[in-house]
Amino acid sequence: MGKLNTTADAVLVSRYINGCEASLATLIDRYQQRIYNFIFSKVLDRDLTEDIFQDTFIKVIRNLKHRKYNEEGKFLPWVMRIAHNLIIDHFRQSNRMPKFDGKGDFNIFSVLEDEHLNAEKQMVKSQIENDVRKLIDELPEDQREVLLMRIYKDMSFKEIANKTDVSINTALGRMRYALINLRKVIDKNNIVLTN
Repeated sequence: MGKLNTTADAVLVSRYINGCEASLATLIDRYQQRIYNFIFSKVLDRDLTEDIFQDTFIKVIRNLKHRKYNEEGKFLPWVMRIAHNLIIDHFRQSNRMPKFDGKGDFNIFSVLEDEHLNAEKQMVKSQIENDVRKLIDELPEDQREVLLMRIYKDMSFKEIANKTDVSINTALGRMRYALINLRKVIDKNNIVLTN
């Protein structure tokens, strides 16, 4: 069974490289929950998880388009490694490096949780949640629509692409721009989302 899945991933990657958008949608659909959960378990922040998740798939798309994928069908570990590197970049920028344990494909490293910090983050997040909803209303309609579907309706990118009648790349791009614009508005209003 494992071999069948590996073959399926390799075939889907190959089809996407050759122009079949739906193949990428299938791959994202297949693994998005595991990748999302992996990122969230390291950064413990939903907004940041969304951001890194978008960056991961934008990098995946870019690498596939430039034919920089040669993992012989090991698609998920490859994507996890991209996500892992983006998480490390985030921690480097915020001067809070995670601890490594180096075990397994998906448990590439673990961040030691600080329960006090986590509780504080939750408190700050709940305080500003209403403000963030107001800020989202300032986004262009197409970006707002994708953001709301993804974060508040928990829809997959495949569902969003179908519902909005655009390609998976466009849906990912809109989400990316929505997050960039949201961060600009947040910075402009001096709102602190995380410590």
